[in-house]
Amino acid sequence: MPDSTAPTAKRTRSGSSRNIPAASGEDLSEHLRSHGIHPTQQRLRVLKVLVESKAHLSAEEIHSLVRAQTPRIGLATIYRTLHALKEKGLVEEHRFNDEFSRYEAMPSSHHDHLICLECGKVVEFDQPLIEKLQVAAAKENHFSIVSHRLEIYGICGTCAKKHPVNPER
Repeated sequence: MPDSTAPTAKRTRSGSSRNIPAASGEDLSEHLRSHGIHPTQQRLRVLKVLVESKAHLSAEEIHSLVRAQTPRIGLATIYRTLHALKEKGLVEEHRFNDEFSRYEAMPSSHHDHLICLECGKVVEFDQPLIEKLQVAAAKENHFSIVSHRLEIYGICGTCAKKHPVNPER
């Protein structure tokens, strides 16, 4: 089971927006229905937490945030809800160099991630040149792209100032 004491992967966005409507209950209910999911109170709260989040959250972090409004909700319900939302394409699951999954509401457009190995900060970015190069590489090698993921690991500017990188590293 994931360690709930692990740092939250903080998200900084560079031009991406969520594919899910603003977090009003009625809009989210209709959005769930349109994807074949019955909009229970628990599902709506989980989705609302993800839509409003400024971080990539673990299931335990989502559980903690949802419990503030629904004290009796169990962690198993969170996991089942995340699985259902992921299956319907409403949530993305990520594993950023740690032992457990983190979740985000499905973005309206593709983006990639820069991940700090020191503090866990996650910066979302969209770089059209990278996208063009991936398409060119697939074409040259006779591939049809189904999906792809780019995660770049390094040290963010804030951590680099705190701990200068050893040039021999």
